Amino acid sequence: MILAATTNESLARMSDLLIYSSMAVYTLAFFAHIAEWVLGSRSKVGRTAAALTSQASAATSAVTVQVKQAAGGTAVLEKPKVVTRSAAGTRDVPDGPGAAGGTVKGDLYGRIAVSLTVLAFLVEASGVVTRALSVQRAPWGNMYEFSTTFSTVAVGAYLGFLVAKKNVRWLGLPLVTTVLLDLGMATTWLKTPSDQLVPALDSYWLWIHVSTAIFCGAVFYLGATATLLYLFRDSYENKLASGGNPGAFARSVMERLPSAASLDKFSYRVNAAVFPLWTFTIIAGAIWAGDAWGRYWGWDAKEVWSFITWVGYAAYLHARATAGWKGRKAAYIALIAFACFLFNYYGVNIFVNSKHSYAGV
Repeated sequence: MILAATTNESLARMSDLLIYSSMAVYTLAFFAHIAEWVLGSRSKVGRTAAALTSQASAATSAVTVQVKQAAGGTAVLEKPKVVTRSAAGTRDVPDGPGAAGGTVKGDLYGRIAVSLTVLAFLVEASGVVTRALSVQRAPWGNMYEFSTTFSTVAVGAYLGFLVAKKNVRWLGLPLVTTVLLDLGMATTWLKTPSDQLVPALDSYWLWIHVSTAIFCGAVFYLGATATLLYLFRDSYENKLASGGNPGAFARSVMERLPSAASLDKFSYRVNAAVFPLWTFTIIAGAIWAGDAWGRYWGWDAKEVWSFITWVGYAAYLHARATAGWKGRKAAYIALIAFACFLFNYYGVNIFVNSKHSYAGV
């Protein structure tokens, strides 16, 4: 018994060491991503601006009234050509060359950043597994364990897109930055000693319900990041199309990103793909509640905010299918839905008394 306790304590310390080590590697990846953006060429990112500028010139000339003098001195007005836009983010604009700016030097630092991210992911995943071994259960019994697993899955999903040859390396810098913030919060304020589960959590439903919730949250995060970047990129394209002149910093950043249409499409696809799994997560939680507490739904704070999050994403998907609500309006709904998820994740556990308070902080 004493030997087993000593072994578990050693595994717990090893898990902590691996988590801190992953933070160090993520920090190196963060600086590598910064170098990718800073040292990537700014001379090759003008093709998007050039495409938009030509569109703006064509639109301006189409609505300009040209006056021609007829033989009798009567002014004849040509009928102006009206240019309309069906929805936000639907321009025929090429994607930017990426954070590397289309140069060898930038691409080198980008590859180094991705390699460091892979290494940090493996170290962090090892820390999560070691934590599970130290407590001999699923490592999702409190907020600290949930946070470390959440960031691991988020990075894993990002790397999965890269393995699938998807153009998502632009997610690298915001992702690594967020992961560092998440792990910093987990190790500073949410750190909880490893312990056994309370009886209500000691169920195989923990593996089903919580694992799907973590995966859904990680993918929702990627979709929310793409949605936020879409709003910035769409504003940038609007400014160029209307003849505006963005600053050098805005050009350097925005012109490397995918077009607004591509960002909008990416965020919609990932949110739509994971929404059915979030529905299953809520159903699985209800079944687990029936086993643990003898009722399937009791309007507990965690249950309520899970349902509110579901309604938010359902409204987003409905808005995308409704004329007049595509583009920026739908994007705002998606961000509100993700904000509901974050409150369900942090706010309910920390600030609200509920049956889920035993998850610990």
